[in-house]
Amino acid sequence: MIGKTFIKETKELFREGRVRISLFIVLALLGVAVWISTRQYEAVNDQYAAAKTTERSVWDGQGEKNPHSAAHYGTYAFKPKYPLSLVDQGVDKYAGTSIFLEAHNRNDAQFSAAADQTGLARFGDLTPDFILLFIIPLLIILLGYNSLTKEREMGTLALLKSQGISFWKMILGKWTALFLPILVITVTLFLIAGVVLSRIEDFGVFNWDALLAMCLIYIMYYAVFTNLVLIVSALTRKSGVSLVIALSMWIAACLAAPKMATNVANNQHPYPTAQEFAASILEDKENGLDGHNPWSEESKKLEQDVLAKYGVDSLHQLPFNFDGYRMQKGEEHAAEVYFKHYKLLKDQYERQSEVYQGLAVLSPYLPTRFMSMAVAHTDYGTHWDFSDAAEKYRIATQKFLNEHFAENSGYGEWGWQADADFWQQLPAFEYEPTSLKSTIREQKANLSILGIWLLLSFSGLLLTVKRF
Repeated sequence: MIGKTFIKETKELFREGRVRISLFIVLALLGVAVWISTRQYEAVNDQYAAAKTTERSVWDGQGEKNPHSAAHYGTYAFKPKYPLSLVDQGVDKYAGTSIFLEAHNRNDAQFSAAADQTGLARFGDLTPDFILLFIIPLLIILLGYNSLTKEREMGTLALLKSQGISFWKMILGKWTALFLPILVITVTLFLIAGVVLSRIEDFGVFNWDALLAMCLIYIMYYAVFTNLVLIVSALTRKSGVSLVIALSMWIAACLAAPKMATNVANNQHPYPTAQEFAASILEDKENGLDGHNPWSEESKKLEQDVLAKYGVDSLHQLPFNFDGYRMQKGEEHAAEVYFKHYKLLKDQYERQSEVYQGLAVLSPYLPTRFMSMAVAHTDYGTHWDFSDAAEKYRIATQKFLNEHFAENSGYGEWGWQADADFWQQLPAFEYEPTSLKSTIREQKANLSILGIWLLLSFSGLLLTVKRF
């Protein structure tokens, strides 16, 4: 019975012109989206490689220079575009791509793609994740809204009941016929993405396991929508009513719920304004040691402590340049200030994430979206991790420069210069995102919520069958 129902439903689906046209449009959109994303991925990675090489050559080619002058001259940390961003671009276009690393200051990432776009960008981009998250659920609705209502409207339901048919077998056959085309489209897309990515320079972070994990996440998402569409079709008597209800469900799940979750999270745990954040940092920095001000109270206290520690009565008698030592202590104080205030921002981000997880029960879109971005390394968590890695590198760079200045020059020798080949001793900045195993562990709450959605939707479908 299951096989016969599947064959019947499949023939009816592909016999209808609207279904064939819809499938063709979705496949065409996916093809164009993958092509555009591939070109963008290659272009951005070429720019990343060129910028990284150029910036390093500029740093290495500074010539003879005072190390603290080089600290202010600074360098850049560049964020690569990870392979699975070809499928899900996440927040990449809103987050910056490079961070300027300099003495005394922690800078935010700059040069986001969204900043260079026109007002038309608000209408969205044609990307695979847009089609996966929004268009394919619409396709499921189009294919399945009348899957059960047509049995009532055509009068075949009474005939099937009179023959003592097993309705759960009929539902399973219809479910399979509805879900199989979606499964084929999804698997095909991910296979194509995998083949494309395996042939492109990927900076060593692409693997098939991550692609498979993302594919399974979307398959669960579509299974939930398939269940919900069939439940609506079973509980309504008219195909038109079923279509309206299913479309309303899509609007609520994919458009209204994410917007509501964002507003609730921002209202409950708002971020400080840029002016408030900068003012708080400046206040804390001024209340501590300033490495450039030898006459401040904190500097005098540090001076007395160091003289007492080394048992001398003059800074000239120290075995190192106290200017460089003081500047390093000032850097350490500034680093503590930045760590404190950026931790407050991260705490707000984590609280907002908890709100999103709590509201994910309202829509399967939310856990799917967050897991997809996390696996693709295009979420805010990865961006935070990259920013923290860049800050650790900045702190290590300042220590590397200040200690060299302190150990190789005398007190008051501000004109002392390091050799031209000294800069090459600084290790290059490298960043590796979290592993897939760690990502899945961090996303276990969202995975559990999506699993609950899947379980409850299947349970609801089974209960609906008994009443059908």
